Amino acid sequence: MFFEDSVTMSRLLTSLTLAFHVIFATVGVGIPIMISIAEFIGIKKKDSHLTLLARRWTRGMTITIAVGVVTGTAIGLQLSLLWPSFMQVAGNVISLPLFMEVFAFFFEAIFLGIYLYTWDRFKNPMYHWLLSIPIVIGSTLSAFFITTVNAFMNTPQGFEMDGNTVTEISPLAAMFNPATPTKVFHVVASSYLTSAAILATIAAVIILVKKGSEYHRKALKLTVTATFIFAIATAIAGDLSAKFLAEHQPEKLAAGEWHFETEAGADLVLFGSLNEDNEVENAITIPKGLSFLAYGDFNAEVEGLNEVPSDEQPPLWIHYMFDLMVSIGFYVLGISMLFLLFWKVKKWNEENRLLLWGIATLGPLSMLAIEFGWIFAEEGRQPWILRGIMTVAEGATTSDHVGLMFILFCGLYFVLGAGCLLVLRKMFKNNPAEAEFEERYPEVAATKEED
Repeated sequence: MFFEDSVTMSRLLTSLTLAFHVIFATVGVGIPIMISIAEFIGIKKKDSHLTLLARRWTRGMTITIAVGVVTGTAIGLQLSLLWPSFMQVAGNVISLPLFMEVFAFFFEAIFLGIYLYTWDRFKNPMYHWLLSIPIVIGSTLSAFFITTVNAFMNTPQGFEMDGNTVTEISPLAAMFNPATPTKVFHVVASSYLTSAAILATIAAVIILVKKGSEYHRKALKLTVTATFIFAIATAIAGDLSAKFLAEHQPEKLAAGEWHFETEAGADLVLFGSLNEDNEVENAITIPKGLSFLAYGDFNAEVEGLNEVPSDEQPPLWIHYMFDLMVSIGFYVLGISMLFLLFWKVKKWNEENRLLLWGIATLGPLSMLAIEFGWIFAEEGRQPWILRGIMTVAEGATTSDHVGLMFILFCGLYFVLGAGCLLVLRKMFKNNPAEAEFEERYPEVAATKEED
């Protein structure tokens, strides 16, 4: 019976695909800027270690992009197969950014190929670095275009409905809807943050397990610094997103904060539990914190969830997704700031093992925060697939074969995930950074040995 519920199975399969794809999409958006930063600093400081860092990151990125292409294609396929009624509307209105996202990907892929095969081909290495700029632009534009589609689902505009017919279509108005600025900012900033954190985790683990080398220590300092900067940007994006929700999706903010009654000076609720009467218990409460988060005013009035019809209220468990996402964000900001403090104070040791273990957790936790954030965003829009216009049940397929598709895609994602890890492991384990450095820069390596 469970596998025969087409709506539930459509939601599960879409959730599975998005949860798997977002890993590779996030890395695909964030790694290019880290590559560009590493190569630029390496050229300016004549630091061969940082140049090698950019080389190795680029090779690893090509594998994750390949997997991301497959999962991205699966999303496009599933939109048509699982959500046909939704695509009848959205396909007419929001097709522009869907097309432009493909264009942005090809733009990035073309320059990535050129970038890969032109190392050491220019007398002035800055010319090669310039080739990384289109890759950064292409990857970020991909995130921009596809995020506008999700933003449209939250604040649809740019069309009129005449019965079941879509009329007066304005693609640009649909694309640049009220949710676009904050959603794009949040997605891009968190992708940059998570990618930097993953690279910091790799460097920290190698130093902890194998004691590492100068190459890994430079990688650690660069990636943790980037993590700290992007964590600040993500925190700003999160604050703006909360203010957007207060104005445009108050039911999502209210459900996420277990705020039931409209009141001024509303408290911010962290974790806790609900009893049978929807009263909050065992929570950490910040007096008037929700009013400040929503409007920048401690005494502002915040709309409660009871103002929303019961059949249009998001599930209350999204509260935990919101809390976990925010908690991880502050943890990442705190650990990265602590490392930088230890690094700058000479009598302290930034390679303190406890601190390194903290950094080693940043990558996995940041990716979990991405997952929690998307769950909060998508479940917080329920029951709507197109807010205020079409529910999820109305948009889903009525096919009886979604359960079989779910099993097949589970197998596909297992093969893709295992294959990606296997290839990356062979690519780098059999070619350690120290050996590659000596091979590519023998003069520099010899000089360091003499020193």
